Formats: sequence, structure tokens, C-alpha cells
Amino acid sequence: MQEPAVSKWNATFTRRDCLANALAPLVMAAVTLPVAAAGYYPWSDRAMSAGTLETAILPLPGFARVAAQSGSFAAWLRGLPVKPAGAPVMLFNGTEKPRQDIHVAVIAIDTGARDLQQCADAIMRLRAEWLFAAERFDDIAFNFTEGGRVPFSRWAKGERPSPSGKIWKKSAVADKSYASFRKYMDNVFAYAGTASLEKELSNVSAADLQIGDVFIRGGFPGHAVLVADLAQHAVTNAKRFLLIQSFMPAQELHVLKNPANSDGSPWYALPDGALVTPEWTFPKDSLKRWP
Repeated sequence: MQEPAVSKWNATFTRRDCLANALAPLVMAAVTLPVAAAGYYPWSDRAMSAGTLETAILPLPGFARVAAQSGSFAAWLRGLPVKPAGAPVMLFNGTEKPRQDIHVAVIAIDTGARDLQQCADAIMRLRAEWLFAAERFDDIAFNFTEGGRVPFSRWAKGERPSPSGKIWKKSAVADKSYASFRKYMDNVFAYAGTASLEKELSNVSAADLQIGDVFIRGGFPGHAVLVADLAQHAVTNAKRFLLIQSFMPAQELHVLKNPANSDGSPWYALPDGALVTPEWTFPKDSLKRWP
């Protein structure tokens, strides 16, 4: 298998610019505060991972990662486990995704055995996993496409929603375990998507982009990608960010290449208009934020 462009790019950066980058004025503080210890990613099989998002992808020369508060969604995303360099993106059915030329890293998180965890679903999964790990169970809630609000707190009590999310029935034993949470998320995946998630999120200017924001276009089909990291230049204050996605059919989450960069760098500049990614173009004003 051909070596991913990001590996060559990282190696080139390390040889040429790591010292200069380390000595750059830390306008936005390069040091990331530590994320929580083992167990913070309860699905993770560490034997299948080879580091984290933060260690796998270095900032561009002259840039430093912006500060992230310990325990925040931003810090948690940086700690996501990644598969070894060169890992292909696998579909939910165990076959390789037809396109293997658009990613630089694969997130080591399960996809499930059904065609459920697609683009918006995977983003909701990450948000909910962070909240679950932080034991913020009452904050885990999503809207179904037909309008019902479906909180995990009701699911954990043994209640189950109708496909609209508007009718609930007590039909299971109370259970707030991680296994129950995963079943809840599969239920969300089945009845929510880009159309519902876009309505839940708030508009935000690209100039104010933050880690955890979402570029989204609701529809049938629509698409969504997550801002997984952010770096800033110590002198010019220019910003660069990373994007991760799942897609259709359900597939492993992966860090996207920037098609505008011929050197294989996955870092994106703030868009003035449309955001062009390898498999989707998001029109201007597609950036959203969690409430």
C-alpha cells in the first residue's frame, strides 16, 4: 500500500522545521492541557491504535495548536485514538471504502455492523461519547427527523421512543451502562441525520471557527464534517483546521486531506466562501455550533 501523503509531509516538517516551530512565539499557547486518563474512550481497543489525533498530525511550520481546556470537547477530540499510519478506511460490512485517496488518518472507533453510523451520525456519536465520558448524561439528547427530542436520560430509565421521537413507552429495564448508551446511539442514527442535526445547531461565522464546530448541509442526502483541531500562526494569526468525517455507506471516521494542498497536508484555511472537501462542497454559511 502506498504510504499516505501525510506521513511524508509530517516527516518533512519534522526534519526541517520542528525546532523553528518550537521556538515560535506562543501567541495562542501551543501546549494542550491533558485530557482524561484511561477509560475516557470506553470503546477503544488501545492495541488497535497508534497514538492520538494530536500526535499523528503535526501543525504546519510556524503554527501551534490553540489552547484547549482540560476535559473540554476540544481536548477530547485531540486525544482520539488513531489507527497505524497507512490504515485503510473500512466500511461497516468489513470491506474497504472504494476511495482510499482522500484521508490521512483513520480514527480507531467502531462503526457498527449496520449501515447506520454515517456522516451526521458519526458526529453525534463523538459529541455524545464525550458527554458520556464526562458523566453529563442529562446533556445527551438529539432530535429525530420528525421532530421529537430524544434524551438518553429517558432511555436509561427504560423508556423507548417511537420513530418520530414524540411518543414514549416504558418497555425495558433501567440501564445507564455504556452498552445501553451504544444501543441508544444506534436508535438515534436510525431516525436522525443531517436534516435534524442542522436545525439543532446554531449559525457561526467562519472567522470565529472553533474545535468541535460542524460544517453541515442538511438534506436527503446531506453531509456534515467536524472541525477536529485548530492551529494558529504565531506571527500572522492565520488559522488552519482539521476535518474528520464518516460518509455513505457507514464507514470509519477519517481525517480528510485538503484537496487544495498538493503536498498532502490535511490542514484547511478559513474559507471565504464555499468549503471544498474531497467528497462534498459546503456553501458559504454552512458552519454551525453546538448550543
